[in-house]
Formats: sequence, structure tokens, C-alpha cells
Amino acid sequence: MALPEREGMDFDVVIVGAGPAGLAAAIRLKQLSAEKGEEISVVVVEKGGEVGAHILSGAVVDPLGLDTLLPEWRDDPERPLKTAVERDEFLFLTKNSGVTLPNVFFPKLLSNHGNFVGSLSNTVKWLGAKAEGLGVEIYPGFPASEVLYDARGTVTGIATGDLGISRTGEPRDDFTRGMELRAKYTVFGEGARGSLTKTLIERFQLNRNSDHQKYGLGVKELWQLSPEKFQPGLVQHTMGWPLPNKAGGGSWLYHFDDHLLSVGFVTHLNYENPTLSPFEEFQRFKTHPMIRETFEGAKRIGYGARAIMEGGWQSVPKLVFPGGCLVGDSAGFVNVPRIKGSHNAILSGIQAAEAIFSAIAAGRQGDELTAYEEGWRDSPIGRDLKPVRNVKPLWSKYGTLVGIGLGGLDMWMNTIANASLFGTLGHGKPDHACLKPLAEVTPIVYPKPDGKLTFDRLSSVYLSNTNHEEDQPPHLKVKDMGLQKTSEHDVYGGPSSRYCPAGVYEWVQDAAASDGVRFQINAQNCVHCKTCDIKDPNQNINWVTPEGPGGPNYTNL
Repeated sequence: MALPEREGMDFDVVIVGAGPAGLAAAIRLKQLSAEKGEEISVVVVEKGGEVGAHILSGAVVDPLGLDTLLPEWRDDPERPLKTAVERDEFLFLTKNSGVTLPNVFFPKLLSNHGNFVGSLSNTVKWLGAKAEGLGVEIYPGFPASEVLYDARGTVTGIATGDLGISRTGEPRDDFTRGMELRAKYTVFGEGARGSLTKTLIERFQLNRNSDHQKYGLGVKELWQLSPEKFQPGLVQHTMGWPLPNKAGGGSWLYHFDDHLLSVGFVTHLNYENPTLSPFEEFQRFKTHPMIRETFEGAKRIGYGARAIMEGGWQSVPKLVFPGGCLVGDSAGFVNVPRIKGSHNAILSGIQAAEAIFSAIAAGRQGDELTAYEEGWRDSPIGRDLKPVRNVKPLWSKYGTLVGIGLGGLDMWMNTIANASLFGTLGHGKPDHACLKPLAEVTPIVYPKPDGKLTFDRLSSVYLSNTNHEEDQPPHLKVKDMGLQKTSEHDVYGGPSSRYCPAGVYEWVQDAAASDGVRFQINAQNCVHCKTCDIKDPNQNINWVTPEGPGGPNYTNL
């Protein structure tokens, strides 16, 4: 059945993603419009059901981005970040013990003094209100599903997804065609492993001169603490147990607002053992003797997960192409040792907006924003990322104990002498190529959850408020189901059932299936972390946006 033509709307700028970067770009464009007296139309499309619904982070926030974008934000009684960091602790854990490392051992760039603890989801909601107050149009619940190009291959905007398509691909009675949103420039701020960003990187070969991207999976819970356990402004980080030495990652525990605790665990996705489960490692972490007492008398009230860009300085692709640019986590501006990226996301949105405004004011459109591309490495973003560029490669190559020691030495050298012992190291293999066959590893056996401190995936997904329309085309697309059986299952032991933090993938016994086993996809559970798109050993799963506002609906995350 031929679909009707899409209706369209024209804007000066279309922004994909109402995250910190996208909203910062929108706000800065409107600020410049008011300052220069030149009207500019800006629209933001967001796949979440409301602004902030799909935003998840630790979050200890470096205020540099907000200070640059909205210098008087601290005076706003509605500001979302009200808890300043009061105490900063770093712990190295062994199985039954651990040690608190003195802060004097760490370079100043790792200090959290002057930062704020809070909810990035709430921060983004607040930024969304600021943007709308300046005249930005924001359309939540409308995922961008397609990049629009003209005959020359220039990006001319995006199309939102069709609504009311059944799982068989036929229009239902409630079918509504998506809209074309056309623009002079289009900004992509989709976050880690964005579905459209992937296609842009491939089409324009944006990573031709950069290292491949690296990723981590962050799994997070929100707890309401008992008053005697709550320490406002306490920031704790750990590494070591429960992860083996060759698997990188670590945890965070942040006390903020009204007796809230943000607790989470990041597992680097270059781990080798296909039986490792980042979700289960997080649950085990909470049982450590130095950690579990924090949860006495507490109640778990939130859950979520998302992938994190970890490649850093050497993995940032070319950011511009004819008609548009990448910002924020789509660009890969996370500082892994600092466990922070929102400040750089906001700064990148500002820089992109200033380049776009200058281009439009000069009568240009559809070209490459070279000022943005040429400026970021010498900006605060580059100065933040360059000194830590070797920490992740060293950690990956030498393991936690030796790698972190060498990475710390390199950060000190960059701090003291603005020089590195190693130059700029590469990352080795991409994450999907790091898994070993099941026959080459010792399987990990995890304890069963107790339902009080440790939990299963399904009860966790319930707290994420995740929902999808069931009668819609699958947004988790397996390219070759035969390959999934012969390789992902038969060779690697079905790691999809372990790396997914939401119980989306299962290998189930089915007498009617060939070989008696069937790959089941519970797409309604998907929290949009995109780990499957990253870690599948054959790159055989493609994550795309689902219909409408499907996905999690995070609160205070």
C-alpha cells in the first residue's frame, strides 16, 4: 500500500533530541536572536513522552555548562540542582574488604569540589521550560525516524515516524503519517549510539580519521534513604570488586535532595566473558560490606539504564556535514575518569548554535559549519578531554590495577607538564569484537536476588515506567536470525540475555523451533539503553526508534 505524502514545516533550525546539548543549542540560538534582533525559528523533536523522560545520568554535574549558558541559574528558586558536593570519597573494593584512597593521590581535575548533585532528568525538564519561554517549539513524543536529503546529498531536516502501523507493517485505523521538518541546519543530539547519528557517520564517513567509539553501560537505581544514613552532598565512587581485573568499570553513590540516593554501576562494554551480566554485577556490588549498610531502612523507588560514550578525545568523529552537525553524547564528549559529560554537552550545544547563527546571519544554509568543527578542541571541551585521553586505553590494555595506575600517572603528567608519557593511545578492538566464545571462559554464576537489596530485571523495569504500544513494527531489528542462532547462541552462549539490563532478549526452549531453541524479543521491556546495538558480537541487532513516545518515563533520574 502506497503511503500518502508527508506534510511538512520549514524552520531555520531543527534539533533532534531534547537533552542537555539539544536544549542548550536551542536556548543559545534564541538568546542570539534576541541580542542581534534577527528572528530565528527553532524546533526540537524528542522521542520521550515528555522532556526528560528518557534522560538518565549519575549525576554529579560540573556547572561550567550552565554557568556559560544561563549565568544566573543559581538564583532561580526552581533550579533543579540545589545540593552542592560536600564530601568526595574514592574506594577500592576487594571481595570482603576495601580501602578509601586519599584525595591527595588524585589530580585536581578529578575533584568534585564546586560541583552539584541532582537529577539530570529534572535538569533537562527545567532547561526545556527555559527554551519554551524563549520561543522554542518542542515536540515530545515525536521520534525522528529518517534524515532528509536533497538531490546533492545535503541534510535538509528530518521526518518523524509514522503512527498507527501494525506489527505486520500495515496501517491501522488510527494511522497518521509522520511530518517532514525541514531546516537550513539540523542538529543531532540523540545521545549515545543514536539511530540517525549512526547513519550520518556512515554516509559521510565522519569517523574516517578518528578511532572507533568505545562504550559503557550504566545501570542506575534511585533510593529513598533513612535519615540516619543520609549525608547530603556525599559523593562516593568505587572500582574493583565485583568486576574481575580485566573487566573495567565502577560505581557511584550520590546523596542529594530529600534523602535521595543515586546509586549505579558502569561496566565497560569491552569485557570478554559472555556470561558476565552488568545488571547482576550491579546487584552484587550493593552487597559489599562497605556498601550495604547505606541501604539499611531504605526503599528503592527508581531504575534505569543507558549506554555511555567512552572513547573520548581520539574517538570524537568529524562533527559537521553538509546541512548539520552532532552535539553532546552523539559527538562523544564524555570525560570517563571524571564520570561527567553534561557540562560538555551544554558547551557543545552553545558552540554549535553560535556557528549556526553566524552562518544564517551571513545568508548561508546547508553547508558545513567549519567554525564549530575547528573550534571544539581548543575550547573548554577539548581542554577537558585531552588530559584524560589515555586513561581508557590503558585500563583496557592492562586491566584495572596496572591500567588505572598508569592512567593516573599520565593524568598527573598532563596536569603538571601538559605532556603525556604515551602520546595519544588507540583503543584496540571495538567492543563487539571483544567477547570470547563460551568454550574459552569460566561461566559466572550469580546469586538469586533477595527482593530487598538485590532485585531481578522485571521488577526493576517496572520502576522505569517503561511502556510501548504492542501492535507496532519491531524497533529491535535482527538482520539475520540464522546467524543469531549459529553464532550468538551456539558460539557465545547467548550473551544478549545477560548484557541487556531489561530482560528484552531470551533464548527459550521451544520444541517447534529448529534445534529446540528460539530467540525471543520482549521489545515492550526496552529502556532504550542500546547495549544490544553495541555489544552483539556480529553487529546483528539494529536499534531504531519505536512508535510515538514509547520507552521509559524516568522521574528524578
